[in-house]
Order: sequence, then C-alpha cells, then structure tokens
Amino acid sequence: MLARQENNTLASLFLRRFEASPNSDAYIQYNRDTKSWDTFSWQMIADEVACIQQSLKRSKFAQNSRMAIMLNNGRHWVQMDLAAQGLGMITVPVYTNDRAENVGHIIEDAQIDILVIENTSQLIQLLNIKETLNKLKNILVINDIERFPDMPEHVVNYSDWLYQGDIGADDLITEAVDPAQMATIVYTSGTTGKPKGVMLSHTNIINNIYSGLSMVEVYETDRFLSFLPLSHMLERSIGFYLPLVTGSSVAFSRSIPQLANDLLQIKPTIMVSVPRIFERVYAKIQDKLASESPVKRFIFNTAINLGWRKFEYEQGDKGWSPSLLFYSVLDNMVGKKVRDQLGGQLRFTVCGGAALSEQIAKFFIGLGIPILQGYGLTETSPVISVNKLSANKPASVGMPMTGIEVRVGDNDELLTRSDSVMLGYWNNQQATDDMIDSEGWLHTGDKVSIRDGHIFITGRIKEIIVLGNGEKIPPSDMELAISLDPMIEQVMVVGEGRPFLSALLVLNEAALESYMSFNHIAADSSWNPGEDKNLNKKLLSTIKQTLRDFPGYAKIRRIVICPEPWSTENGLLTPTLKMKRQLIEDRFKAQIQQAYDSL
Repeated sequence: MLARQENNTLASLFLRRFEASPNSDAYIQYNRDTKSWDTFSWQMIADEVACIQQSLKRSKFAQNSRMAIMLNNGRHWVQMDLAAQGLGMITVPVYTNDRAENVGHIIEDAQIDILVIENTSQLIQLLNIKETLNKLKNILVINDIERFPDMPEHVVNYSDWLYQGDIGADDLITEAVDPAQMATIVYTSGTTGKPKGVMLSHTNIINNIYSGLSMVEVYETDRFLSFLPLSHMLERSIGFYLPLVTGSSVAFSRSIPQLANDLLQIKPTIMVSVPRIFERVYAKIQDKLASESPVKRFIFNTAINLGWRKFEYEQGDKGWSPSLLFYSVLDNMVGKKVRDQLGGQLRFTVCGGAALSEQIAKFFIGLGIPILQGYGLTETSPVISVNKLSANKPASVGMPMTGIEVRVGDNDELLTRSDSVMLGYWNNQQATDDMIDSEGWLHTGDKVSIRDGHIFITGRIKEIIVLGNGEKIPPSDMELAISLDPMIEQVMVVGEGRPFLSALLVLNEAALESYMSFNHIAADSSWNPGEDKNLNKKLLSTIKQTLRDFPGYAKIRRIVICPEPWSTENGLLTPTLKMKRQLIEDRFKAQIQQAYDSL
C-alpha cells in the first residue's frame, strides 16, 4: 500500500502506483472482438495516459479546463480521468443513461470544454441539445464514428485524435496542483429539481480513501469487480481511486445482465454493490426454493441459521454452541454452492447507496458472504461510516471512519464534519449554506440513532408522509419490506394529507406471466392487472402479511398497479435509481385519486 504523503493529488497517486508496480495487473476488460478478457498492466495504462495528455495539450487543454466523461466503466474511463487530473484539469462524470436535458444542464453549468462519449448512437441521442453541444471545443468519441447528416463539426474519433509519437509512461505529466483545489464536479442525481454540482478536492477524496483503509484491509492481491457506474462517487472512490493506493486489480463487468457470468469468470475478492443487486439474488433464490421439497427447504434454512449463529459467535455476540459442530457439513451442502456462483473468492462486499434490509444481510452472511454496510453522500467524498469485518452489525451502517466526526442534531438528524466534506456546490452558494452550517457541520437529512458506536438510520427527514390526521410516517422501511416479495419489482407508499396509506406497485414481469398462466389468462388478451380484483386482493393480503410486525400506522389500504416500470428513460428514476417521488405521484395522480375515491 502506498504510504500517505503530505501533498498527494490523484495524479501523484497514479504516478507512485505506476512506479511501485509497473508490471502488475491494473485493469481487466472484456474484448468483444476476441471474446476474451484482456489484462492491462500499470505500465500499459501509464503509456496510454501519457499519450492522452499529449493529445489534450495539442488540443489546447490545460489546468482548470473541464472534461465531461460520459463513458461505460472501462479502461478508457479511468485513463481519461487520470490524464486530465495530471494536467490539472477538472473532470465531470456523466451517467451514460442520463437524459439529454440533464446532460445539457451539466455541460452549461460546469462550463465543459470537452465531452468524451462512447459511440455514435450516444451522440445521436444528444442531438436535441445540439445548440449546447456546439459550445464545446471538442466531442471525443472512443469507438469508431459512423458519419451522419447534421453531425457537429467538432466531433473527433479517439484513434485519430490520440498522439502517436514516441512517448510513454516516463513522459507522464503531473502538474503541481494544490491538493485543496477542486479535482472534480460530481452532479448529484437529485430526486427534485436540477442536479447540483458537488465540488470535491484532491484532499477530500484522498482523505476518504485512507480513512476507509483504516477500517477495512485491502491488499495488492485483491481483485475488484466494477459494475456500478464510475459516475457514482461510491464506485469511483472505492473501485477506482482506492486500488491506486493498494495496487489491487480491477475487472470491469460487461453489464448488469452479464454480472452472474462475470462473477464466475473473474472470481473477485471484493465487490462494491447496492442493495438492489442483493435483493434480486435473494428473490431468485427464494423463488427457486419455493419449488423445492420441504426437506431441501429445511436444509437450506437450517444452513443459513447456523451460518448466522457462527457469525454471532465470531463477532463475540454469543458464546459457542454444540450446533456449530454441524456447520461445515451444512455449509458444504448450501453456502459453498452459493458462494461458488459468486466466483468462490469473495472476501467481502461493501454495500451502500441505500438501505439494505437486515433480513437480506443476515441471509447472505448466513451463507458465508460478508456484507459490510456503509453510508455516505456524494457531498462527503463519499463515505462517512462503514462496518468492520470484526465489528459488523448488519442492521447498522457501521461506525464513523477514522478522522470523521458525527453527531446527532435537531430532529435526530445526522451531522458530520471532516476533511472529506465537499468544498460546496458549484455556482450555488445558497444550497451550500443550507447544507453546511457556520461550524462546518454538514446536515445529511437522515434521521439516526447511534448505539455502541454504530450508526442506525431511522428515516429521512424530507421523506415523511403526514396523513390527514397529522400522523407522521416514514415510508422507506415499509417499501423495503414490501419490495422483497418476488412478485413486486418496485413500490412507493403514498398518502400525504390523506386518510390512509396506499401503495403504487410495479409488478415483476416473470411473476405476472406465472399468474396469468395459472389463471388461464391469454397473453394476447385485453386483461388489465390493475382491474383484476383477485390479483388486487392477493397483493393486499401479501402486503398485510409482510407488514404484520410493523407499528400500527403501517397499514396499506389500497394499491395502484402501474402499467410500466419506473426508469431513468421515462424520467421517474434518477441515474442512481432513486425514485423521483413527486414525479411518480404526479404521473399516476388520476389512478391514485381513483383508489381513494373507491373507499
């Protein structure tokens, strides 16, 4: 691991990593032409970064020029970022699935000079902001360009643009940059309003990396599997910048649909994930178990319970039990088989971005797959807290990392203060002042309790439903519980100012097909699931059973079945897959009103 130095920047970390282990594996990426995995050493990456830097200089880009990176995860993403950082440029990540108007806002607001995109089809999707694109100095396309009418004149192909002279890693440029200066502007995918640009310095990010490494040990022999977008600060920091420090290799997954196959081939030791991935695996396993014999279900559930009991013993929460003598036998029958499907080498996974159900965390830990829940914000570079392998409380989001202060403020709000807190919001002093108080405490907006040094999220201050009788209800835990049902893909609880709670549901397509088959409903019929009284009754009964252990307020009286999934494409999800609550409610306003009128 690279020792921490006083004036480190992201570019100097990369230079030191190259010098420390030039021939070690850096990145692994699938080659669709050869249908095999290519491995790139730190030497190979540094050689191309040096060529990119010469190309940028020839294009008159220098310190403080702005580069927007709108690429899929891969070596080109990291190389463009590292090259730009070495020149003192400011990089701005953009989600590849973001809507054109959001991309246009980012280009205008951040004053972007060069936009780097993947291919021609991506460019075509952006043509409705052509006026904004024309303000850029360059649009750089990584893959070969397919010329079409009305293409902007300043579009260039990467292979034509890249410097081809006699140059290599020894020519890497690392400009003298103050680590306290801004390194990147990361736009938060806000659930309301236009995204805000979070200004993060080199110091912000590097402090966060070393704080994280004081909580969890990462080795040069570790291999990460990168599948969350590098535009997301969690993946960018832990899955890209942190391995620069540790010398670990990073493999880029081909896609989420191919993730299961990539796990088998890459055999990662560490993975950064979000709850939705674990929820989907959990739902698939539960669905398969439902068709197994009672004996197999009993063995499976017993193995998980015993795995959890072993975890409690190893954590020091419970003493030894004679039942643990049977652990190895049952683990070979159940846990090992599941772990092998995930590559068989996972030391741990870090889960963040949203709340993970304690039930699901216990399920995977019981299978021998350590999940370390963490918590943070883009505005905190991004991690505030994380569980340790030796002090893992799955119901919590961990302990504050080294050097990060936390306290509970008014309304049980979590406040944090550290060198990882952002410089502020770009071009938005008012929003900065609203977020960070005069004493430097950043107000997270999340309600918490802190017990035994661990932080437990109890709700979101701005996501409280106030019923017509004044009762205040946090919907997130209810939504999390309801979404675990294999038939329900997405859920949002509503009821602001109304007499009771209702739920908007998006149903799982496969589960819906099974329901139609069982009930002899033809696929080409005019059947509408939202009008099926039996389905409605079945879902309400399932939700009632799911929420049976919740407080008395957690009662869903009506449901609305939405005809299409909520997605980034239809504008109902942010690029980080958070629900845009008000937009969803507005979209289905008539159906919601009809549900309440039917009382």
